[in-house]
Amino acid sequence: MIVQRVVLNSRPGKNGHPVAENFRVEEVNLPDCVNEGQVQVRTLYLCVDPYMRCRMNEDTSSDYITPWQLSQVVDDAGVGIIEESKHTNFMKGDFVTSFYWPWQTKVILDGNILKKVDPQLVNGHLSYFLGATGMPGLTSLIGVQEKGHITAGSNQTTAVSGAAGACGCLAGQTGHLLGCSRVVGICGTPEKCLFLTSELGFDAAINYKEGNVAEQLHKLCPAGVDVYFDNVGGDISDTVISQMNQNSHIILCGQISQYNKDVPYAPPLPPAIEAIQKERNITRERFLVLNYKDKFESGILQLSQWFKEGKLKIKETMINGLENMGAAFQSMMTGGNIGKQIVCILGDTSL
Repeated sequence: MIVQRVVLNSRPGKNGHPVAENFRVEEVNLPDCVNEGQVQVRTLYLCVDPYMRCRMNEDTSSDYITPWQLSQVVDDAGVGIIEESKHTNFMKGDFVTSFYWPWQTKVILDGNILKKVDPQLVNGHLSYFLGATGMPGLTSLIGVQEKGHITAGSNQTTAVSGAAGACGCLAGQTGHLLGCSRVVGICGTPEKCLFLTSELGFDAAINYKEGNVAEQLHKLCPAGVDVYFDNVGGDISDTVISQMNQNSHIILCGQISQYNKDVPYAPPLPPAIEAIQKERNITRERFLVLNYKDKFESGILQLSQWFKEGKLKIKETMINGLENMGAAFQSMMTGGNIGKQIVCILGDTSL
């Protein structure tokens, strides 16, 4: 059987900006035989994430992220349906997901890397298992729970950078749901600002490309910032940190503004900002959701419950076709998405 796959065509360089041409679509033969312990799956949805920029380098500068190899198939989280199974835990027709799903229309996988998913948890929207009830949702929920130190009724203010992205959209809503009295988002277009306040319940939003961010933040957070969900790093984060309160907390989720630069993770703060952090006893710890796997099951159930109750609004930017994976990645890295960037591989797969 001939299938399509996406391979890494070239590396942008540690200080370069990724483009769609860094990826290449090619056809390959899928083996006819499914061995014991394996399953053949048809890919339904794939996604792109900022951390993948690190995987485009020969050295990811991380002990938990492996680099992609040139001319080899690319992988990330995906959802699909089993077409043939020789694994005891799965049968034909099961919907499954994995954090290591090859960018390929059909593929034979080791069943042990797969997790069965229940479409009823997301009212049939299978792509949500890559977003709100997948890694971004868990990162937002567990990050806020474990590192935000939110106490309901204590009038805390949360700021979220990259607020219209996959994690930012969910982190702001989670902050409110867990008891924050005020949530302010920072993003890059008027459309995104309006979306955050009119659709997701953010109390205010700042377009960092217009006006003075420090002045706007001071006006919108007059009591200072108690919790900062940091998706971007760089100048925006320096501005937020300078207005954080004593004994406040930074949830270090991502640093997308720094991913095209050859710097360590987490990037060091400028001396003046580092001095503020130390003087005010602001926690800034690297957060890795994979260290909290024992909380995944309960977290997914909580996110699903909030979604079904209408308390958690979910937004996706959907592109069709495996051939557009590279374009989807480039768009996501330059802020072209609102919510999770999803690629639908084989037509409409809503249930």
